[in-house]
Amino acid sequence: MAQYELLLPKMGESVAEATVIKWVKQPGDSIDLDDTILEIATDKVDSEVPSPVAGKLVKQLFAADEVAQVGDVIAIIETEGGESQKTEAPIVEKPIAEEKTETIPGIAQLPSENTAIATDFSSSERFYSPLVKSIAAQENISLAELDAIKGSGADGRLNKDDLLNYIANKTDAAPIATKTVIITPLIPPTSQPTENKATSSAPAVNKASTTSVSGGDEIIEMDRMRKLIADHMVMSKTTSPHVTSFVEADVTNMVLWRNKVKNSFEKRENEKITFTPIFVEAVAKAIKDFPMINVSVNGTQIIKKRDINIGMAAALPSGNLIVPVIRNADQLNLVGLTKAVNDLATRARNSKLKPDETQGGTFTLTNVGSFGNVMGTPIINQPQVAILAVGAIKKKPAVLETEHGDVIAIRHMMFLSLSYDHRVVDGSLGGMFVRRVADYLESWDLNREI
Repeated sequence: MAQYELLLPKMGESVAEATVIKWVKQPGDSIDLDDTILEIATDKVDSEVPSPVAGKLVKQLFAADEVAQVGDVIAIIETEGGESQKTEAPIVEKPIAEEKTETIPGIAQLPSENTAIATDFSSSERFYSPLVKSIAAQENISLAELDAIKGSGADGRLNKDDLLNYIANKTDAAPIATKTVIITPLIPPTSQPTENKATSSAPAVNKASTTSVSGGDEIIEMDRMRKLIADHMVMSKTTSPHVTSFVEADVTNMVLWRNKVKNSFEKRENEKITFTPIFVEAVAKAIKDFPMINVSVNGTQIIKKRDINIGMAAALPSGNLIVPVIRNADQLNLVGLTKAVNDLATRARNSKLKPDETQGGTFTLTNVGSFGNVMGTPIINQPQVAILAVGAIKKKPAVLETEHGDVIAIRHMMFLSLSYDHRVVDGSLGGMFVRRVADYLESWDLNREI
């Protein structure tokens, strides 16, 4: 018998590590070629790790919620053969970010109420996952207190739910007191009249804010993807000055055309045609007309992108959001765009996307109309400089100009809203771009062949 060392595979140029979500195979289980051994999560997408060999799983080297680096040995598989083997993987060096502490001149530095305790876990004989350690540090739970909590995991291991239940019960049992921080100036205050001395000599009091939690409230820990989305959204708003321009488009011809061809198209291509590939086509055409929308910013440099890679925001069953990318969208016809959109959307909902399929986008499209919203002000997907939201298509009365005069007719109307980075995209460019997208949709040919 030989032993095969399963390495964490490379999952994209910018992906250096992954978190183990769960093991599908357990020690002692037999494994066939391409069987899924475990599920992992990167900062982009969740995916499965298949086995490149057949054999029996001997050992798991990382527990659930632990983080492994690309190239780490994550499991040992016993195979038929005479020599042990393992695959080569590139070594990825992670840059270490330096922490900077800002001080306020003239004010004695006090410990923050929310400062996490730096706990040395090496002195404990108990195993704690990185997630449990992180929660304990944020909640200022000491190692001795952590060791005393009963765990429900294997061999009494403490998991995330055990710790959150402990924190919730602890919060309910203890009264919540408002903490005060007294700041004493280094320079004494000037003398005041006698009648105001009692008031003026009192030290400045700053009441630190506290979170009120009642017995009926529920504490919900953000999952990994929600934390990443939250960080990315905050970073985008602090990076780019957002401006949003709106246009209302008459998409009646587009709607009538799709109603006319959708049944024959599905029968011929075995694919449903939605409005999304039509929107993607219009965006790709408008980007060719206004290429300075298809850029990113690096300091004082504007990087003009050669490829037009359009990301489409997709809502997951969990409520989270993911943005798979249609690469070289301008080079695909409407059939190709339809198949690309349907494939990416289906695999996104089933957590089957590859990490590379969520990277490299140069522009993002989000359909807020799928939730019944008529418009929105989306947040830019960094490092891009613009994102287009398309709203719900509604029948509305509209004024039409005819050769016999103006008439009021029932039309299919839709709002488009473009959020853009005002550092490099001015109102004229942003406004003309979203207007051009609307023009392509409004001028849809009712007799177009597909």
